[in-house]
Amino acid sequence: MGMIKISGLKKAFGRKQVLDGVNLEIEKGKITVILGRSGEGKSVLLKHIIGLLRPDEGRILLDGQEISSMSERDFNEVRKRFGMLFQGAALFDSMTVGGNVGFPLKEHTDLADADIMKVVSEKLKRVGLVGVEDMMPSELSGGMKKRVGLARAIVMDPEIVLFDEPTTGLDPIMSDSIADLVLDTQRSLKTTYILITHDIPFTYKIADKIAMLHEGRIIEQGTIDEMKKNQNPVVRQFLEGRAEGPIKVY
Repeated sequence: MGMIKISGLKKAFGRKQVLDGVNLEIEKGKITVILGRSGEGKSVLLKHIIGLLRPDEGRILLDGQEISSMSERDFNEVRKRFGMLFQGAALFDSMTVGGNVGFPLKEHTDLADADIMKVVSEKLKRVGLVGVEDMMPSELSGGMKKRVGLARAIVMDPEIVLFDEPTTGLDPIMSDSIADLVLDTQRSLKTTYILITHDIPFTYKIADKIAMLHEGRIIEQGTIDEMKKNQNPVVRQFLEGRAEGPIKVY
């Protein structure tokens, strides 16, 4: 059984059915990438996993415990098991890098400021940044912001880290650098990583498992090799980046 099991997940906003029966298992200690076009509901699915949204129907189990129907108070405890790298890193503009990375520790622990800064420096070093604690987000490049965001996501040593489009806004070389960073941190921390993206080269470099979200459902899933050989015309069109095919371009 997967660490996270999603069964029959449905979510609508008004008349728009965004998720229409998602079934997916996330394996512990692996990198699962959820692929799909923009607007297909990838971010909505991620927000359900971390408890920011509640499903209209269906269940999400974490280690066999249903978390999709928990009270907000109970889920706040579960949420400490998660880290998240938001799209664009979502750093606080008014805080230094050190303040941004240390924010979860300040909010959720009783650590002294000096101890927090020790952890912050350690996590920044892990993502390849040294001596940047006093810099402001406005002084950082796009790639550095992603690294700071990842340092913040792992600062509490979470069991599961979620990534929302981690290569958005990055050039191909920087995207490849972020892929290396994802692999390096996941292998050293043995953490469960869940990423949503439409970046195919990035996916092929990091994924243990790929799941394709289309029209509100996971239509195919498997290893990189299995998905490369998959003959579903929707999967083929998406992975090959072709305008012609069953996926309509508007």
